Amino acid sequence: MNKPFYITAAIPYVNASPHIGHALEFVQVDVIARFYKIIGKKVITLTGSDENALKNVQAAEKNNLSVKEYVDKNALLFKKLLEKLNTHFDIFQKSTDKKHFQSSQELWLRCKNDIYKKNYQGLYCLGCEAFYTEDELINNECSEHPGKKLEIINEENYFFKLSKYQKKIIEIISNNIIKIYPEKRKNEVLSFLKKPLEDISISRSNKRAKNWGIPVPGDSTQRIYVWFDALNVYRSGVNENIWPADIHVIGKGITRFHAIYWPAFLLSANLPLPKSIFVHGYFTVNGQKMSKTLGNVIDPFEVIEKYGSDALRYYLLREISPFEDGDFSLKRLDEIYKSDLANELGNLVSRLTNLAEKDELIIKNNNKQKIDDKIIKLFDNFEFNLVLEYLWKKIKNLNKLIDDFAPWKKTKNERKDFLIKSFDVLNNIAFNLQPFIPQTAEKILSITKNKIKKITPLFPKTK
Repeated sequence: MNKPFYITAAIPYVNASPHIGHALEFVQVDVIARFYKIIGKKVITLTGSDENALKNVQAAEKNNLSVKEYVDKNALLFKKLLEKLNTHFDIFQKSTDKKHFQSSQELWLRCKNDIYKKNYQGLYCLGCEAFYTEDELINNECSEHPGKKLEIINEENYFFKLSKYQKKIIEIISNNIIKIYPEKRKNEVLSFLKKPLEDISISRSNKRAKNWGIPVPGDSTQRIYVWFDALNVYRSGVNENIWPADIHVIGKGITRFHAIYWPAFLLSANLPLPKSIFVHGYFTVNGQKMSKTLGNVIDPFEVIEKYGSDALRYYLLREISPFEDGDFSLKRLDEIYKSDLANELGNLVSRLTNLAEKDELIIKNNNKQKIDDKIIKLFDNFEFNLVLEYLWKKIKNLNKLIDDFAPWKKTKNERKDFLIKSFDVLNNIAFNLQPFIPQTAEKILSITKNKIKKITPLFPKTK
């Protein structure tokens, strides 16, 4: 049996409800999965919820709920978002599941020759759930969470011999044994690896963890460090024959954990390495960092309610570079909804179906559709924005052909061949749009299955 193509999204912390930034990664994974299914691969996708973090404990306390109640409530919101985005994930693995506890304790035992205990004092960023050395900080602050004070932690922890694997990881990344997209993220990892790697703490005292998380095997006073267990969700969520992952899709802030820590744990445990890591950038909202303080956190459920999932998917994939930071603007989304979607694509389909219904046109569409070769090449580097740019040129060209030919001025016989050819082009466009805006693509492809009727607006006016 051939191993399925296995794609993962990072598992979000569930210390709050999902925001618009979470939608980007879920959609990216779904697009990759849909594409590979269309070209004939069997695909498995996974995401889940990161529930064993200290930040979840603190958030639950603020909300006067038990940690279990709190993480379960928020995990359901993330599941709901996946559904509303029309993203299909085969597995949603909670890190509080019994199966995950057992798998993570087993991983610990497999790494036991590289684990030791010592007293330690360090600067801890709760946002990252990670220790930092002073030379890694900018103005004594974590670059990922500026303005948040670092805690000075002093306790006895278990440590992992990360330093032992430095040379091997440099070799793995340099030779694309784990291929990192884009190249600049690979170079950042290699640049970080030029400095000596320090061993890392992989446990917390029960006191600091507030008795939450996975117990360290053989030591009831300690809990497994959240990143040691969270990364293992990618394994615990699937059967052994599915691992390793073909692609981990992650945000740039957690590259080090995936490209350095995770391979080191797997090497220590004598387990297969993931094949590639695709790293996307971050969002700003109207040019500013998203934050509750600024009041600019955008609720993805509200956006989908107003514009529909395909419109949001289109914006995230067309306007946001797969590899660079991007900006989310409701004003820009509205502009794109009206111009690209309602006017260019929606109006195109409306014009053609209106004429076809009038002429009682029947098309026996026997052409086997396929993904364009150019799109396959662009997908090799996950250049979603360029794929949509390429397809929208086809949409604009077809609109121009219709304007130039002016079929409404012709007789039924004069326009018959033109309409048949136009629907052939439209079907090809819709077939190639399936990974991106699946509901819309399906509506267009269904047009020529029976006698053609004028279609209801694909992108109606918003309220």
